[in-house]
Amino acid sequence: MLATISSATVLGVEGRPVTVEVHVASGLPGFTIVGLPDTACREARDRVRAALMCTGLPWPSRRITVNLAPSGLRKVGSGLDLAIAVALLVAQEEVEPAAVDGVGFLGELGLDGSLRPVPGMVSLSEALDGDVAVVPVAAAGEARLVATHEVRPVAHLREVASALKGEEPWPDPPPAAGAPPPPPEPDLADVRGQPVARLALEVAAAGHHHLLMVGPPGSGKTMLARRLPGLLPRLCQAHALEATRIHSAAGIPLRADSLIWRPPLRAPHHGASPVSIIGGGTAVMRPGEVSLAHRGVLFLDEMGEFAPQVLDTLRQPLEEGEVRVARAKASATFPARFLLAGAMNPCPCGEGSSPGACSCSDAARARYRRRLSGPLLDRFDLRVEVLRPDVDDLLRGAPGESSATVAERVLAARERANGRGVWANAGLTAASLDELAPFSDGAAIIVEQALRSGRLSARGLQRIRRVALTLADLWGRSGPLGSDQVSLALSLRADPVGFGRG
Repeated sequence: MLATISSATVLGVEGRPVTVEVHVASGLPGFTIVGLPDTACREARDRVRAALMCTGLPWPSRRITVNLAPSGLRKVGSGLDLAIAVALLVAQEEVEPAAVDGVGFLGELGLDGSLRPVPGMVSLSEALDGDVAVVPVAAAGEARLVATHEVRPVAHLREVASALKGEEPWPDPPPAAGAPPPPPEPDLADVRGQPVARLALEVAAAGHHHLLMVGPPGSGKTMLARRLPGLLPRLCQAHALEATRIHSAAGIPLRADSLIWRPPLRAPHHGASPVSIIGGGTAVMRPGEVSLAHRGVLFLDEMGEFAPQVLDTLRQPLEEGEVRVARAKASATFPARFLLAGAMNPCPCGEGSSPGACSCSDAARARYRRRLSGPLLDRFDLRVEVLRPDVDDLLRGAPGESSATVAERVLAARERANGRGVWANAGLTAASLDELAPFSDGAAIIVEQALRSGRLSARGLQRIRRVALTLADLWGRSGPLGSDQVSLALSLRADPVGFGRG
């Protein structure tokens, strides 16, 4: 007999519907899965057999063929286990075909018949055909975040079989456990002094401008960068759904009661590999750190310690806002529109900004600075030097503005950018800048001098215009860009330790 069950699989971060077809025929006992299953999916044969037998359900000693349609789509993971088991019950006439009409099944089976969640439940639930989704209890919260159909959480294969046979009702959903409140975000008021760095953070958040901070150890670079997400506006519905889908596909636990509304912060270790940063893999394509930071902040602390080939992989996502990963057996596109914040020392010993304190040789300093290639450095709109705070500021200085106060100005600046048809000023094209951000006469003279001296490149010119426009938005100004805005934008794109021009 032939049985057909609805399920889904994940490709990258997107869910794809899958139809599980099971045919049980006479002949020598055997179990074959076709339709481009990966290793984990192919091993469903043993998990399903053990789960059925431990549950007391029949296992057919006949020829079993499982087809995963569409056959040209690669199926990954163990999320099809439950659908295969239910299809076997229908093919053996243990369950009526009408009982599974409009019902989709997701979940991995344990050998004892228990149901376990799988990564990507948000995307899987979105892709699932039918009006009802049967999912593991542990994954019900994720499934309900985006599902437009009824979600039925179950803990064991026995419960599924009993409900489909009409012997028992579907189990009642467990009471929703009160999720603990999210931890408070670090507040910018904790930062004493550092007026230039505080301004750079505000400008970076308002215009989505990538920021590089260079300074000695103990100057507060990490402290400043970790307060950047708190300045960003909350994600809208579409962006929150994107971030939630990515984190779910990566297998990161989610709050069961809410999408990801706060801009995420990712801070990978400097020993991270290119695959962990960009994403990919051999058997299963997983999003990397640049995608997990989508609509949030990617913070690279000790940026000079990252391998140069790792840093150069950031160039494409910084320009295009996505990552395209191609492998021999699969390819995937991951969203990766993030705000890059980097922090590094001026030299290997960290004291390069203090005259006479640096113990590094010229060759060591040159090797250290070459870690950041010119094209990557050119993509930082803001480059500021962060010095150790003054003792008086640390001991007797008054707290600065709070993150909430600065975030209000950032939100107002973002709303002005939205009025131009972009989500932030960093998204403006060169043609749009000519129309929306012309230079005043005084500003034009400053820009011409910077171009003739080699301080600015052609790409740097457009980035300076975007930063100056963001300053105008923060100040509530309109009209041509003034000389004060352009001068300040140039000072925020400084060359504190000789990394190059542009």
